[in-house]
Amino acid sequence: PQTGSDRPAAISDPLLRECARRSPAPMAAEAGSRPQPSMVDRYFSRWYKTDVKGKPCEDHCILQHSNRICVITLAESHPVLQSGRKIKNISYQISANCSRLQNKVSGKSKRGGQFLTELAPLCRILCTDGKEYTIYSCIRGRLLEVNESILQEPSLLQEKPSTEGYIAVVLPKFEESKSITQGLINQELYQDVISKRQKEAEELGNTDLKGLGPPALNNLSSP
Repeated sequence: PQTGSDRPAAISDPLLRECARRSPAPMAAEAGSRPQPSMVDRYFSRWYKTDVKGKPCEDHCILQHSNRICVITLAESHPVLQSGRKIKNISYQISANCSRLQNKVSGKSKRGGQFLTELAPLCRILCTDGKEYTIYSCIRGRLLEVNESILQEPSLLQEKPSTEGYIAVVLPKFEESKSITQGLINQELYQDVISKRQKEAEELGNTDLKGLGPPALNNLSSP
């Protein structure tokens, strides 16, 4: 595991501070104007992979920075983030011979990181109701780091999924950095998917279809 100065910048506070330092200060919001975007939405583009591996509502969110770094997180609609669900355990041990915690990178070019395909598992989340969810990379690239903080404090994943509760950081190949989002959808299309699911739930008289109810919709942020 990487600590201290060897730990690459991801979606942690140091990265956000650096982004803020390099970017112009935002204009003060005028009365009646739209609120300023969050720090995440200001510096990252949100992309989504819905129903990963054909599993309903197991949606992932990929936060893409202009420097190619991608942060893998849970989408707002993922069952793990639904009301009342509690996390029992999170493990980066993918198999007997593969642990994402053993990932090591070195140098400015971040050489040596484990190479991931779109369907490479990153971690497994076990909930107190016995249900287990596997989180996947969703993009090709080198694994830069995993978030060890959620191992000690799983609630971060549910309370702050887009910031302190992120899953992992992946760096796509330079030549693939513009094409990695081809299999993903943007936030507008994602919201369309959520709206369609909710409409289907209402038609069935079920307000919590497959774990996605009104709370998930209310948590969606605008583009």
